[in-house]
Amino acid sequence: MELKMKAITKKKVLILGCTGSIGQNSIALMKEYPNDFEVVGLSAHRNEAKLKTFGKECNCTNLFLSENNEEGFAEFISQTKADIAINGISGFAGLLPSIHCLEAKMDLALANKESIVSAGDLLQSIARKNNKKIIPVDSEHSAVFSLIQGLGKNSVKKILLTASGGPFRLWEKERFPSIRVQDALAHPTWSMGKKISIDSATLANKGLEVIEASRLFSLDAKEIQVLIHPQSIVHSMVQSKDGAYYAQLSPPSMKQAILYALNYPEIKENSLPSLDFSQDLALNFSPPRMNDFPMLALAYEVLEKDGALPIVYNAANEIFVHAFLEEKIRFIDIPVLTEKILNGNWSMKPNHLEDVIQIDRIAREKAGALI
Repeated sequence: MELKMKAITKKKVLILGCTGSIGQNSIALMKEYPNDFEVVGLSAHRNEAKLKTFGKECNCTNLFLSENNEEGFAEFISQTKADIAINGISGFAGLLPSIHCLEAKMDLALANKESIVSAGDLLQSIARKNNKKIIPVDSEHSAVFSLIQGLGKNSVKKILLTASGGPFRLWEKERFPSIRVQDALAHPTWSMGKKISIDSATLANKGLEVIEASRLFSLDAKEIQVLIHPQSIVHSMVQSKDGAYYAQLSPPSMKQAILYALNYPEIKENSLPSLDFSQDLALNFSPPRMNDFPMLALAYEVLEKDGALPIVYNAANEIFVHAFLEEKIRFIDIPVLTEKILNGNWSMKPNHLEDVIQIDRIAREKAGALI
């Protein structure tokens, strides 16, 4: 009797921003699970040599360099015919690719929080129209997403986003004027790109995540709490309406969140390291120092007032972070200058992509003029 082998169906994966931290972790997973995934497209911004190297490693010839060809992004994304796209692009530049992926009827594994912060309603609308899912890849939002899947949205009272506290968690505020770029880049837990490392140091990254969580999970500001957790093992928690807390714990690695998004809605066994409870494990939690790290407090104000402010918060922060990296401003200037920009008239509610892009441009121009 002739036995017929069942064909293995691989999930087709597009990786945007493949040379960054998320992209490289994703590529590592592609190599670890070659029977589950097939890379059908890779993009990078300007590092052509690395893009070609990753293309060879993934046996993928469908490569795209975006630096001088942003208008070609939509066509590149569409013709990959991917099942799911991982968007690991940094900053506001990731918004249009997020839209292109959803419009090309791909599920979106989203690590680009700026997309949701600046145009969350628009992205959710496109996803619903095309019956596609937006699955967060930030470790905190991935944790919340998975916990809500288990509990059910109607059972959730609030969510608790954990933060490492960054490199200045234990610094006295009096020392902040002396902070140098290399100090701010020295993250104690995660290995990340320069921009997100500075955001972690100012707690702007957590501020962006508060806004992102509101958009992703339809929550008010008062339903989102931030906790400083230096071990970065509890990635987030959810409190149910009966008062109980549920947490997602795993070693501090982005691979867990990426793999969860790629396999969703299935939960599959994997070979990733897990926690070792045969050893002592101490977990510490404390409230954030909102007065000492005002970028987080500003994010809550932005979320309460809404309008165009989330776009402005993100745009101004990007400009001032890059100015700090270039040593044009001090670390302590980032929140001061951001607040100045936010104090303008930003009550208008963006209804279309063009509105979002225009508000972002104006905010950047105003921020640039302050430097």
